[in-house]
Amino acid sequence: MTNLIDVGYPLMASNEDHPHGDETVGGAEREIKRGITVMKKVIRDRDRGVLIKVHWNEGGQLIEPNGSTLTSFIGALVRNEVPITCDNWRNKQLNEAKDKIWSEIKRCFDIEENRRDHCLKLAGKLLRGFRTFLSTTFLRDTEGTFVDAELPSKYASLISPKEWETFKSKRKTQEFKSVSETNRQRASSPAYPYRKGRVGYGRLEQSILTKENSSETSLPAHVLWKEARVGKDGKIKEDVQQIFEKCETLSQSIVPYEDTDCRSILSRALDVPEYSGRVRGKGFGITQKSLNIKKQKTPSNKELQQTLEALKAEVLELRKERERDRAAGFKDTSDKDSINCNFQPTIPEGISPCHLYLARPTYRMVGKGKVHNNLGELLHTKPLPTGSLKVSVDIALEKDALLPHPDDVSDATLLGDAIGSFVAWPTGLIIVGYETPTKSKAKDKGIAREIESVASQKEIPVAKKTEISKRTGAKKKNPSKYRACLHTYLETTGISDGCVRLIPMDGAIFGFEYAEPLGKEDFDQILYHTQLSVGVINTYMRYLYDKLMGPRGLEQRFSFLNPMKTNLTEMIRKPDEVRTYVVERFMADTDREKLFFLPFNTGDGGHWLLVAINPFKEIVYYLDSLHNDWTTYPAMKTIVDTIIQTVRAQRKIQVPKRKANNITWNRVECPRQRNNIDCGYYTLRFMKETLLMDRTDIPSDYFDEYRCAYYSKDQLDEIKEELCQFIIELQVL
Repeated sequence: MTNLIDVGYPLMASNEDHPHGDETVGGAEREIKRGITVMKKVIRDRDRGVLIKVHWNEGGQLIEPNGSTLTSFIGALVRNEVPITCDNWRNKQLNEAKDKIWSEIKRCFDIEENRRDHCLKLAGKLLRGFRTFLSTTFLRDTEGTFVDAELPSKYASLISPKEWETFKSKRKTQEFKSVSETNRQRASSPAYPYRKGRVGYGRLEQSILTKENSSETSLPAHVLWKEARVGKDGKIKEDVQQIFEKCETLSQSIVPYEDTDCRSILSRALDVPEYSGRVRGKGFGITQKSLNIKKQKTPSNKELQQTLEALKAEVLELRKERERDRAAGFKDTSDKDSINCNFQPTIPEGISPCHLYLARPTYRMVGKGKVHNNLGELLHTKPLPTGSLKVSVDIALEKDALLPHPDDVSDATLLGDAIGSFVAWPTGLIIVGYETPTKSKAKDKGIAREIESVASQKEIPVAKKTEISKRTGAKKKNPSKYRACLHTYLETTGISDGCVRLIPMDGAIFGFEYAEPLGKEDFDQILYHTQLSVGVINTYMRYLYDKLMGPRGLEQRFSFLNPMKTNLTEMIRKPDEVRTYVVERFMADTDREKLFFLPFNTGDGGHWLLVAINPFKEIVYYLDSLHNDWTTYPAMKTIVDTIIQTVRAQRKIQVPKRKANNITWNRVECPRQRNNIDCGYYTLRFMKETLLMDRTDIPSDYFDEYRCAYYSKDQLDEIKEELCQFIIELQVL
């Protein structure tokens, strides 16, 4: 083939001079400073029989090393092999040219056969970009008006005069001008412009992961989208940050099990439609198929109605047949008739908790109960309708919902009338779920509450996943099991605004015995991933004390300080009380080295961070997920220093006057939060991971076993699951 050259767009520049000759209107050709790039190295390696190795990321995008080289090579190939008059890349007449392009790629690069589609799609994309470049640069003036320019001499080796005239004539048509103007206006003022130049999403993701020394193989789409809109000055526009924070909130609150919106989190935050063949925020080469994204298809009301009508017709026909059998002398109680032919192998055999759905007028959950899937199951001594199973109704979310099969025995027609009894329910509208207790096991501690049927449809159902952990190879646990259970418990007991449940706190945890109140808003913080309150923080510390410190004997090496008594507001308003409380806690264990955890809050529901104090060695470890240092809160540092000095005096430790203030503060490079919500969860993980390491010293670059740029959604969900399971086990609801 001919020498492979890149014609100046969009490949690397060279030092070759521009050819003289044709000059277009306005000097457009003279303004192109980049010369013709010759792919000498690729051709040289090919001639020596050396294949250039290319690399791909997890999603199938070209990355470095050699990703940009292959892209440039493909651009040069397609400009040589395919005329600019080609407007339809799918045209079968191009098959020969495509085969030639792929053959030449394989001659020069070490590449797998399954990468053919990607390379040819990239070739089509580069050809379209080249045509756009020619039109914009040579056939339009500064005002966008068409210019009848001559063929630029620079591209004479690639474009024949006939092709150029055909190319120009197509761009003179009104149809082309209309489409071109629409696209130009759409591209001229994007709401959130991409600011990384020619660096695509794939290479951008690679550079971020490399810079952060992350063990992850990919980034969430919204994280990558935000990074792609950071300018050279490192600043992020406020509207971009707002979209990112909205994505973070959505990523924590959406539960896939009942999520009917097929759009990605980023598309929802931007409030734009999802397009097939692409994944927003991931760039060229990433598709939903390549990421194994399976959209959940929710049956339409029309489809569900047709299914129900078909079931009704089957039931009616069955009744007619039964009447004919009776007339012929058959008994309705024969063994044949008593067998339940509706046994469903897709639903667990036996009795299972379930959700009950209806399809009219909308597809929705209306109740909860238990499904009885046993061979030979009868309903009030009668066979079940075809396509239905026997269920017991425990909770009615819609009391006035019509039963799909009215109960002939009790004359019940509404779901609310069927609570506590058995009814027939279409199999397709039964979703096996988690346990749904019908009453609270907790004792009434004199706090106002009531038990009622809940009309709310807010659910946190079980999300079943079978993904394999990349690090451990173990199956991931159900990420929302206990949150779902807690949600059901709260729904069943009907805790209302203003009412609380009490969490008993042993005196060994914080140095005094009391009951921590948790209200509806506190439970909602765990269920819907919002800023954590001091009540939730304290409850998790009791969890750590009961489940981690006690069983492992760690209470001899670690202890807690109550954040309600030691937050910034208390330090400013009541410094003496804060000092007294903390000094008493420290002096209770003067015979051994101990690390005290102080989850510090900036006051009035502000930011959470962890201050870990070793009064024996006079060392303070500062872990802030915003990566600030202690100078941000000078009042806190002053109080802590004073407390350590007081403990030193009470222990009668003599220190030279010049070293009286030599208290060591270590700022730990801990994982960093990516929004304005997660600080509480990060603080709880810092305490948990330190306990798991069983170390009273915290390395300045954090523990090797838990070092990462930021915590994943699964790691934060783990905290919520532990909290929910612990609260359920306490039986305080």
